[in-house]
Amino acid sequence: MAQSGLVVSRAVVRRNYAILPPEGMAVSVLPEWRDTVARVLTAPAMGARFVEYLLEVAPGGGTHQSLREDVEMFLFVLDGQAEVDLNGKSQQLGPGAFAYGRPGTRLSVRAAAPLQLLWLKKVYVPFGVVHPADQFGDEAKVPGETYMGIEGLLLKTLLPAGLIFDMAMNIFTFPPGYSLPMIETHVMEHGLYFLQGQGLYYLGETWAEVTAGDFIWMGPYVPQSFYATGSTPSRYLYYKDVNRDVEL
Repeated sequence: MAQSGLVVSRAVVRRNYAILPPEGMAVSVLPEWRDTVARVLTAPAMGARFVEYLLEVAPGGGTHQSLREDVEMFLFVLDGQAEVDLNGKSQQLGPGAFAYGRPGTRLSVRAAAPLQLLWLKKVYVPFGVVHPADQFGDEAKVPGETYMGIEGLLLKTLLPAGLIFDMAMNIFTFPPGYSLPMIETHVMEHGLYFLQGQGLYYLGETWAEVTAGDFIWMGPYVPQSFYATGSTPSRYLYYKDVNRDVEL
């Protein structure tokens, strides 16, 4: 049946932020990923200093590749099962599991079942002579910390804290009706993927509705906040750049 009439979208793209709902994300392929449908969530073309993908990998599909010597990576399994190898160390990862690969990582991923994952890459900014080590983990085993003394508002820190890392990957959980206690404005940028729930996100000068499957890019100094609505807790995974001085 032919399409008729106007179409609408919740997508918003501004100079220093963007909201991308899943229904508008165009699919593509990546040369080094077999049997994989890729969606580029954010990239330098948008203004970001990193790239993040949403990947859907068919059983038996995946990748064998070596990252550039100055590029680090993080992947998070949304659904399915995968065997992930980082520099010769292999683990089976299911929903909620994650892996961080140090700069120049030799990466192998093989889907044991239909697999959906987030994959982030960025140029590592060194400090000193020691680089971070590879990491495997599972967010279910990471304890949530009460955020700013607000009982029920939980923050999970997936990567170790410390100057050796120049990035953080965190999961926030908000019960319905909870919000961040302020509108933040800071130099750090974010890549944020909604795992569950719905709410209102404040970006720039306005509130916008967001829900599970949406992606938000926030550039430096964009005013931002979140208020959880709906009947279930809201959860999102977000990246931020940390622990480095400002480049002049």
